[in-house]
Parts: sequence; structure tokens; C-alpha cells
Amino acid sequence: MAFAGRRDAPEAPDFGILKRLARDQLIYLLEQLPGKKDLFIEADLMSPLDRIANVSILKQHEVDKLYKVESRPAPSSSDQFCFLVRPRIRTMRYIADIVNADKMSGRSRKYKIIFSPQKFYACEMVLEEEGVFGDVTCDEWSFYLLPLDEDIISMELPEFFRDYFLEGDHRWINSIARALQLLNSLYGPFGKVYGIGRCAKMSYELWRDLEEESEGDSQGRKPEIGNIFLMDRDTDYVTALCSQVVYEGLVDDTFRIKCGSVDFGPDVTSSDKSIKVLLNAQDKVFSQIRNEHFSSVFGFLSQKSRNLQAQYDRRRGMDIKQMKNFVSQELKGLKQEHRLLSLHIGACESIMKKKTKQDFQEMIKAEHSLLEGFDIRESTSFIEEHIDRQVSPTESLRLMCLLSLTENGLVPKDYRSLKTQYLQSYGPEHLLTFHNLKRMGLLTEQSAGETLTAVESKVSKLVTDRAAGKITDAFNSLARKSNFRAISKKLGLIPRVDGEYDLKMPRDMAYVFSGAYVPLSCKIIEQVLERRGWLGLEEVVRLLNGNEFSVSDSAVEDNPAWESQRVVLAVFLGGCTFSEMAALRFLGRERGCKFIFLTTAITNSARMMEATIEAKA
Repeated sequence: MAFAGRRDAPEAPDFGILKRLARDQLIYLLEQLPGKKDLFIEADLMSPLDRIANVSILKQHEVDKLYKVESRPAPSSSDQFCFLVRPRIRTMRYIADIVNADKMSGRSRKYKIIFSPQKFYACEMVLEEEGVFGDVTCDEWSFYLLPLDEDIISMELPEFFRDYFLEGDHRWINSIARALQLLNSLYGPFGKVYGIGRCAKMSYELWRDLEEESEGDSQGRKPEIGNIFLMDRDTDYVTALCSQVVYEGLVDDTFRIKCGSVDFGPDVTSSDKSIKVLLNAQDKVFSQIRNEHFSSVFGFLSQKSRNLQAQYDRRRGMDIKQMKNFVSQELKGLKQEHRLLSLHIGACESIMKKKTKQDFQEMIKAEHSLLEGFDIRESTSFIEEHIDRQVSPTESLRLMCLLSLTENGLVPKDYRSLKTQYLQSYGPEHLLTFHNLKRMGLLTEQSAGETLTAVESKVSKLVTDRAAGKITDAFNSLARKSNFRAISKKLGLIPRVDGEYDLKMPRDMAYVFSGAYVPLSCKIIEQVLERRGWLGLEEVVRLLNGNEFSVSDSAVEDNPAWESQRVVLAVFLGGCTFSEMAALRFLGRERGCKFIFLTTAITNSARMMEATIEAKA
């Protein structure tokens, strides 16, 4: 899709159908157990379930009591138990304990396990080992996709990141392929598919196999999404580890946005209770500030409050008829907007307080130095001080990883020194964490990488090309080299700015990091879409460890007049940050196209670090 001249971006397709499909399938599965039943729900399925089917819908289909998995159920008079769970071994043991306890006490019930999004063979093995496989019926709720907003779809699989990138576990690839198949059948056929990363390639190939098996019926239909771009998170760890400074990203870093909503505590609400707020395009205030740099948010909110006050003041000179119209048509909307405005002002104040306490400016300065490759010694001293002051174990790790990634690994002396200081500050149990980070290529020593590449080149001369490819893959996973400096130079990720960078009127995607850095993931997407493939990016691909692909579906008519040609589905495998979304939305506005985001889960630097930490700090 060569970018056209600037036009208004097309509308996003209606993803409401995904919710309706998920709801209908769940109701169908519940009704297969007729009569009253108790429902046990896994904790991390509660929020997604709430977005699909609330308690009243469940009650309509004869769900009597609701329990959280892991809590011991009170003695229940119900003759039917239904478990809505993720396919996890510990959950299978929990269910087996309940079934066996009933058997011991001579209680007879029906048990149904509904796995979401799919069941794994290992789960059935555990049920068999525990001697309850014959007592339960198993089903799958193919709930792969949850629309969080008009342009964000999440698979709500936060464990995917650790499972795939750390443990090397491929079991979720099937879920990704099925999710792509579903989207292709509803909004496709996708004309062009681009991607980079091993997981992206495997997911694409499995999806293609599924399409061939099902002989998709989407041929000949006018597509709503024309292009799709798949990207592994390990293609660009740096962007995910940077502090976010766009409003939505800061809200996520400070309060944790969970499943599209956030809990604002008493410090935001200026009352003694917390409020749960849904953050999406329907929130008129939020939709206008979500992608803005934090420095321009206060000005916008104060202007908005003045406008709101002016609208309220209009009623002063009204006669009875006008007043009646005002009350019936406008007042409710103004009150709602006023409530949201005061919440977002409260959130901004709370963020300011917390960030001032944490020396946020100093931290951003150190990050920018790392990204640009200046004053590395000074930044290393900042990180050491951060560790010694025991500010936060996740923050200290994040800065160390950022230093390692931008410098292509740490000098052995620095690596040992930082590691020793970290273990002394936060506890020796974090030794395993360092092992995990090394395995993922997030925190590495320089020398090991160089010797491996030497060995790798010698070995590859002795074996066939295909075997060499496999060996290269193995070496890559042993010592993933982050060629950040070289890539940054090739793609111009650090903008050269004369004078001040205007954050209120941004001119490129770098504004999401205060004008200091264009997110690598977004730059790759921009370049590939512009060139309609990887031609001319061979050097960048080599530095990113390859696994790129670009496929056109010859059966899909390439009609440039179709709106779908300007709709791009950006798929992030391993998580996507709100900063990346803001950058691509900006690019879409500039180039007259619409980006839709599909991600295994929303991520940020803290979530990424927590996934690698062994000792729960």
C-alpha cells in the first residue's frame, strides 16, 4: 500500500460483531447444561467476560452463584458446576480437588469445564492423572478477540509474552492463527500480508494452512481491511522499555489500564471512593487527549473547562421555552462531560505528583542519552544511583535492559558491577531474573555475543544452507544481538532537530517520546507500507535477525479505489504499548490511512519486566 496523498482516513470496521459472536457462543455452551448451575470463573477472565456478558445475562441463563477460581467454594446445594477457565495445569488440579472432594463425601453433581480460548492436551492429561477425566465434560469457548475500542482488539493473553519469548512455548500460535482466520472471514480477504519475526512467520503459515483446510468463503467479497502487518515484540524491545509520555500511556504506567478500563482512586476523584472508568472513544474528553503529549494536556483541559462553563452560562438569558429545550437536550451531556473533565484533571494532577516524586525529568534525560548514545557513563551512574536508592526493582531492571539493548550488550565489567549492586539492593533471589533476561537478549554481556558469532560463521561454512539456517536460529536465541545503534542510524530513528521540538504541533512520530526517538516498530511499518514490501530494507532486516515476509493474495482484486486499501491491521505478538498506538494513529492521520491494532495484550515496561522477574519483588 503506497501511501496516497493526504486524505481523510477511512472509518474503522464495526468490531461489535466479535462481541456478539463471543456472547452467543458462551450462552450456547451454558445452555448445554440445562437448569441451575454455579459458575466458577478464572480471575483473569473476569474483566474480559464483563465486557462480553454481564452478570444479568449470566443470570438469565440460569447461573445461580458466581465463584472465583482458587477460592474454596462454600458448601453448595447446586447439582451442576460449570468452570470457565484458561487452559492451565494448576486450575485443572483445583477442579480435580473439588470433584474428588465431592466423590469422597458421596455427593453427585454434573461438572462442565469451558476452556477459553482453547483446551490443551496437557490439561486433559492432568484430569486423567487425578482420576476425574470421566466425571467432567470439556468444551472450548473460542473467545480469541476482545474489542477494547473502535480501533483496538486484544486477545487478553498477557502470559503469551513470557510463554513464547522466554520459555519458547509455541502453544498460543494456534490461537493467533485462529484469531487471524476469524478476522479474515469477517473483514477480509486481506490483500497484502507483511511481517517480521519467527512467531509472526509461524502464525502466518498456520493461518494459511487453516484457510486452505476450510476453503474460506470470503473470496469475491469486498474486503474491509486490505493490509495486515505482523510483528514480534522482540523485533523492538527498546520502544516498549521507554517511559511513556503520551497521556494514555502515562495513565497506563501510573494507574494500570486493565481490559480498557481504569480504577481512579480517592486521590483522583477527590472523594473517599474509587471510580472505575471505561477509557475509549466514547469518552469525549479522553478521545481528544489520549494521543497528546502530556505537556499539552493541561492546556487543553483548562480550555475545555472554560468552554464548558460558557455553555452553562448560556442559560442565564433564556426564556422558559429555551430553558426547557436546554434541560431536555443539552444539560445531561454537559453534566457527563463535566464529570469526565474533573476526573481527567484529577488524573493529571495525580500523575504530576507521582512523577515529580520519582525524578521523572532526570529519568527521561537519562533515557534520551541512552537512545542517542551520548553520556553513557553518566547514564550508567544514574542507573547505579537508582539501584542504590532502591527506588523500584522493576524500574532499575528496565533501565539496565535499556542500557544493554542500546549499547549492544554491556561491557563485562559494567555487567558484573550492576548485577552485584542489584542483587545486594533487591535480594539474591533475583539471580534467576538475570538468567531470564540474558536468555531473552534483554540484558547481555558483550564478549559472549562476539565469540558466538565467530563460532556461528565457522559452523555455517561446514554445513548445508538449510542446516545453517537452523543453527543460526539457535545461536540467535542464545545470544540475540541488539543492533540498535546501526538500525537507528539506517532508519533515522533519532530526529535531528534545529531548535525546540514543537510537541503541540508534532511533525513526526517522535513526538510520543518528546521528539527524541521515533519508535522502531512504527518506523518499520511505515517503511514497509511505503515501499509495498521489504525491497531496499535488506540491511535493516539483516540487523533484525531476518524472518521477514511479504505476500500478496492474487485472488484479491487490488482496487486502489477501495477504502480497505487504506485500512491496515497492525498485529503485535507479545504486546503493544499505547505510545506505539499513538504514533501509528499520527502516521495514519498524516497519510490518510486507518490503523487497527490487534495485540496479544496491552503492555508497558513494567508489565514486560514483571513477566521476566522470577522472585516476586
